[in-house]
Amino acid sequence: MKIAVIGCGYLGAVHSAAMSSVGHEVVGVDVDPRKLEMLSSGHAPFYEPGFDELLTEQVATGRLSFTDDFSKVADAEVIFIGVGTPQTEGSNAADLRYVNSAIESLKPYIGAHTLIAGKSTVPVGTAARLASEIESTGARMLWNPEFLREGFAVQDTLRPDRLVYGIGDGDTTSVAQLDEVYRSILDTGVDRIVTDFATAELVKVSANAFLATKISFINAMAEIAEQVGADVTELADAIGLDERIGRKFLNSGLGFGGGCLPKDIRAFQARAEEVGATESLQFLSEVDKVNLRRRDHVVDLAARELDALGSKRVAVLGLAFKPNSDDVRDSAALDVAARLTADGYEVRGYDPKAGETAGRVQPDLDIRSTLAEAVAEADVIVVGTEWAEFKEVDPATLESPAKVVIDGRNTLDRKRWHDAGFKVIALGRRTLEPKA
Repeated sequence: MKIAVIGCGYLGAVHSAAMSSVGHEVVGVDVDPRKLEMLSSGHAPFYEPGFDELLTEQVATGRLSFTDDFSKVADAEVIFIGVGTPQTEGSNAADLRYVNSAIESLKPYIGAHTLIAGKSTVPVGTAARLASEIESTGARMLWNPEFLREGFAVQDTLRPDRLVYGIGDGDTTSVAQLDEVYRSILDTGVDRIVTDFATAELVKVSANAFLATKISFINAMAEIAEQVGADVTELADAIGLDERIGRKFLNSGLGFGGGCLPKDIRAFQARAEEVGATESLQFLSEVDKVNLRRRDHVVDLAARELDALGSKRVAVLGLAFKPNSDDVRDSAALDVAARLTADGYEVRGYDPKAGETAGRVQPDLDIRSTLAEAVAEADVIVVGTEWAEFKEVDPATLESPAKVVIDGRNTLDRKRWHDAGFKVIALGRRTLEPKA
C-alpha cells in the first residue's frame, strides 16, 4: 500500500521504516530540514538500537523516502499522524498545535480514499474532534495509539504485544484498511482490539499512568525502607512473586523521565479536570511528587558525601533518561548533574550515547567521552542511568580517588564495589560502609 507518516521524530521515523520493511511504499513528512537530510541519507537523528540498520536498508530499497512537501501524500491510502504532543508551557495540558497543524496541512490532499490513523498520544476527545474537522473531505479517522519503549522501538513496532483501533460508529471500512497495513503483523497472532475513539485514547494514557504509579509506589517504599533499615530490592522481589503484582517496573531508583510518562500523566490530570473528573486522578499528582523527590534525594546524598570529604569533585555516570537511548528529555540523571553543577560542585558527566544531546541541553556541564575520564579525579561517583557499561565495569580497576558510589538505579553489584573499598549507597537499601 501507499502510506504516509506525518512527523519524523522518534515515533514517526521508526514507524516509517518499519512499514517499509513489511513491503509498503512509505513517505515520511516533516518540516525539519536537518532531520529530513539525515533520514534521507539513511542516518537516524537519534540513537535507537537496530534502527540505523533498518533505516539504511529501507532507504536503499526505494520504498522509503522523506520530504517536507505535503502534496506528496495525495495518493496515500493511509496517513499516520506521529507528531509530538509536548506539555504546554505554564500548564499541565498537552500542546496539540502540531497535531492540529498536521490535519490542516493535510486537508487539501485527502479525500474519500484516505484513512488518517492517529498515533500521537492525545487527550481523550481529540480523535472525535479531528474526525469532525475532516468530515467534509470524505476522509476517515481512526486512532491507533503507539506503545513504543525507547531501546526496543523497532521490536515494538514490528512485534507489538497488541494493536488498538479506535473507530467512529460502525466504521468497518477503516478497520479493514488498517488490517491490510498490518497484515504481516496480524498474521503472527497479535491481539487486536477494536473500540471507540475515547477508549483507544485512554488505553495509551492509562497504561502510562499505571506504569508511572508502579514506579513511584516502589520508590515510596524505598523512602520508608531508608528510614527503618529495610531493603527495598528484597521487598520488591518478595511482593513481585505475587502474580497480581509482578516484578516488572518495581526497581527502585531515580524514577521515571523521558518524553512520555512525565508529560502524559500531567496531561491526563489536566484533561480529567476539563471533563469534571478531577478527583479521579488526584493520586497522579502524588505519583509525580514521589518521582521528583528521588532526584532531590540523590542531589542531597551527593552533596552530603562531598561536603564530608571536603571535596567538590563528582562524576555522574549516565545522562540519558534510560539506557539504550540518547534521549535526555526530563532525564533524572541529567537533572541531578545539572543541579549539582548549579550548586557549585565540579561535575564530570559521561554517557555512552547521550553526551552530545546532553551537551546541547546543558552546555555548562563538563561532559567527558569515556567513563575513565569522568571518574579520574572524582571523589564521589553517582550512577544515574543503568547502562550495561556501568554494571560490568570492575571497580577495582578504576583509576580514581573516589571511595563513595551512589547507585541511583540499584544496578551495581554492591558486594563487588564494597570489596573494592567503596562506601556503597543504594536508594532504599542499607549503606555498605567501607572496610577498615
